[in-house]
Amino acid sequence: MTSMTAPSPSAIQKLAVALDFPSVAPAFELFERLNGAAGLFKIGPELFLQAGPDAVRRLVDRGAPVFLDMKFHDIPRTVAAAARESARMGVTVFNVHASGGAEMMRAAAEASRAVRPETKIIAVTVLTSLPTTSEEVLRLAAAAHEAGLDGVVASPREMRALRERFGPKFLLVSPAVRPAWAASTHDHQRPASPADAASAGADYIVVGRPITGDADPVAAAARVVEEIQSAL
Repeated sequence: MTSMTAPSPSAIQKLAVALDFPSVAPAFELFERLNGAAGLFKIGPELFLQAGPDAVRRLVDRGAPVFLDMKFHDIPRTVAAAARESARMGVTVFNVHASGGAEMMRAAAEASRAVRPETKIIAVTVLTSLPTTSEEVLRLAAAAHEAGLDGVVASPREMRALRERFGPKFLLVSPAVRPAWAASTHDHQRPASPADAASAGADYIVVGRPITGDADPVAAAARVVEEIQSAL
């Protein structure tokens, strides 16, 4: 880090590192290196399909706060079953697709909370790889809020409007975050910097390749936290 000031716990807690690896060994290695330097560790389809639920349980057993990013989207009964199993694994947060509808989201919330009330359920509004409008994101977020979910996933560009509308307790998770010093190649239509996401009100700021693809991921994570802290 360029600053001598120690990062604040709140800045560290906002960083969610995406463990998007094709095998479990590098994911576990990076968690061990970043344990205590990030607030959340995201497991998505690539790692989950390669290593299975056991990888999630093993990370949870090691003390990792896990964001299970599987974006469940199916009929209510099927998603409720997936939500129940996610909660049983002890994850901190998992997500469903808001476009699955209110009944599906309510079923997921009820099933999860019956097993582990502290697990948070959030809804993906619009994938950050797709163009959209703030109005569409707000519409889907309103449906998630009405269904009793804990928050939503949206790009940094919608964070401020979401925070203003739904208040401080609605959990806002922001992917599509790219530090200015990271490589320019990415999949996002609506990206922003870590500082922009933090200042707009994101609770968690998801960063993957700028950290996992860096020659020194520990230093890269520290740089992201420094950017977050600059906006708090």
